[in-house]
Amino acid sequence: MQNIQIKRAYEPASDSDGFRIYIDRLWPRGLSHETFHYDLWDKDIAPSTELREWFHQNPADRWTQFEQKYKKELLANPAFEKLKEYIATKPIVTLLYSSHDQTHNNAVILLDLLKSQN
Repeated sequence: MQNIQIKRAYEPASDSDGFRIYIDRLWPRGLSHETFHYDLWDKDIAPSTELREWFHQNPADRWTQFEQKYKKELLANPAFEKLKEYIATKPIVTLLYSSHDQTHNNAVILLDLLKSQN
C-alpha cells in the first residue's frame, strides 16, 4: 500500500518524507529557495485563486463549504488525475502545505480525496 502523508512546508525535511510535493499556488512566506526542499511544485493542484481568497476571508465559518468546493475543483481538474498517476509511481509521498492551520487546509482535503480513490 502506498504511503501518502502531509506536512507543513516549514517543518524540516526528513528521509521518511519520501518524494516531497509542494501543493500550494504561492511560495511559502519566509522560506528561501535554498532551504526549502521539495521534489515537485504542483501549483495546478492548489485551490483556485478565487476559492482560496474566498475561504481566507472567513475560514472558521467556511471550512465545510471550502472542502466541498475544493473537492469539486479537484475532480474537474486534469491535474488531479496526473498527480494520482504520478504519485502511484512513488512508494512514499509527502504533500507539503504552508497554512498555519494543520487541520483546515487544502492538503487535508487533497489527502482525503486521494485515499478515498485508492
